[in-house]
Amino acid sequence: MQTLKHRFAGRRRAAHTTARALGWFSIGLGIAELLASRGLARALGGPGGAAGVRACGLREIATGIGVLTARDPTPWIWGRVAGDAVDLAALGSGMARGGSKLGGSVALAAVAGVTMIDIANATVLSEVSRKRRTRWRDYSDRSGMPSLPQPSSTPNETRPVL
Repeated sequence: MQTLKHRFAGRRRAAHTTARALGWFSIGLGIAELLASRGLARALGGPGGAAGVRACGLREIATGIGVLTARDPTPWIWGRVAGDAVDLAALGSGMARGGSKLGGSVALAAVAGVTMIDIANATVLSEVSRKRRTRWRDYSDRSGMPSLPQPSSTPNETRPVL
């Protein structure tokens, strides 16, 4: 018989595996943003130019390292969600100021997709973390009533008949 505590083990493992994958993705994306900052800034037309793209790259690398090294990656994944919000705002601003519509649209769709994954993972990690802190009472060894009910000691004949 599986206890409630053990039911969440698979979900916890999957959430942490996804968080590790997002951590490595964050580091890879950050390196790409550092190495190709001028080209990305030109293609996307976001505010801040190449320096803004490099700053986003450094943020991605720092967040990725935090996710991979932290015992509990939950706050770092929520940090990724906040970073995604900044990225979405910057991309929208760049498109509104006359940046590349095609490049901006593709980047906006990609960031929105990753944002949904980040939010889903952060939500599950938060739930798992909350459940991990909960003390679970284990009643699996209990059978219900200690024994069958005993018949009444009063015979039926002595009861009044209605």
